[in-house]
Amino acid sequence: MTPQELKQTLSSGLLSFPITDFDAQGEFRPSTYAARLDWLAPYGASALFVAGGTGEFFSLTTAEYSNVVRVAVETCRGKVPILAGAGGPTRTAIAFAQEAERLGAQGILLMPHYLTEASQDGLVAHVEAICNSVKFGVVVYNRGICRLNADSVELLAARCPNLIGFKDGIGDIELMVSIRRRMGDRLSYLGGLPTAELFAAPYKALGVPVYSSAVFNFLPKMAIDFYSAIKNDDHATTGRLLDDFFLPYLAIRNKKAGYAVSIVKAGATIVGHDGGPVRTPLIDLNVEEREQLKALILAQGPQ
Repeated sequence: MTPQELKQTLSSGLLSFPITDFDAQGEFRPSTYAARLDWLAPYGASALFVAGGTGEFFSLTTAEYSNVVRVAVETCRGKVPILAGAGGPTRTAIAFAQEAERLGAQGILLMPHYLTEASQDGLVAHVEAICNSVKFGVVVYNRGICRLNADSVELLAARCPNLIGFKDGIGDIELMVSIRRRMGDRLSYLGGLPTAELFAAPYKALGVPVYSSAVFNFLPKMAIDFYSAIKNDDHATTGRLLDDFFLPYLAIRNKKAGYAVSIVKAGATIVGHDGGPVRTPLIDLNVEEREQLKALILAQGPQ
């Protein structure tokens, strides 16, 4: 898949981030991970981002990263495109990106660098170096300490033909509008705030109709139904699902920092696709929270 073909793929449809399976000791469990991808692939996501934020990229060793990407590429070949997470210091991110390309992924989601603040010039140099290290498509994730402005995105797009996507995880409407209006159709634009369904309608109005769904990990049919309702301006369906599921879900997710990942793993276990525990510094939901989540999931019916 060329970068431009990947851009076209990412310009419509629902995207998702599979969780990464661990066993009771916290070791990567490839067998159930492959089974998870086999289960999710037929539901119709346009692409899957493996070893991403929901996939706990930040806790994977380099060897585990290679195994996760390899299993995903082999399992989903011919079914759904695979993009891999990559991030950290520039040379580390380059190593991850090149490994994902070597293993046959169709592109990467470039997540923020580590710890230190950086100027716009520094961010541009960082992203440019990673784009230039590979031939496949790169989607940059504007989040945390990687906060590119419109001038920087324009400069990177001019210098890096394989920079084909921009994912927003900040929620700064003025910034998103300025980038979208400045860049037009040069990039694909993805909504990337946690529990993106809550922001799907306003982001569509901004010209960002595509987003990544974490709940696709355990309620894939409902996630696709919600995306279809957003696409078709079916306000009755989106309103009902926001009231009946997403807002109560957020009430659980917001109880502790890091629960945006933990609650997804708990949901997968509840529906019979156990992904194991999260790794520290994240913690799992407690018993009461799991029961609350279970009631919400069961109320959505079979998937």
